[in-house]
Amino acid sequence: MISLLVDENFNGHIVEGLTRLDPGLDLVDVQDVGLAAVPDPDILEWAARHGQVLLTHDRQTIPAFA
Repeated sequence: MISLLVDENFNGHIVEGLTRLDPGLDLVDVQDVGLAAVPDPDILEWAARHGQVLLTHDRQTIPAFA
């Protein structure tokens, strides 16, 4: 199963739809793991360390760090 980390700016309606389609989805918000307002490289590092894919709409800064 894919583990997902949801960035602060990710559309909540999409998250709701995903969890409705799969209630057992392994999905964690950055706020829930203490990553709110944390720099993007640190969020990406945390996601990689925990085997999670980052869901984000941040096309401005995340790609440069990824």
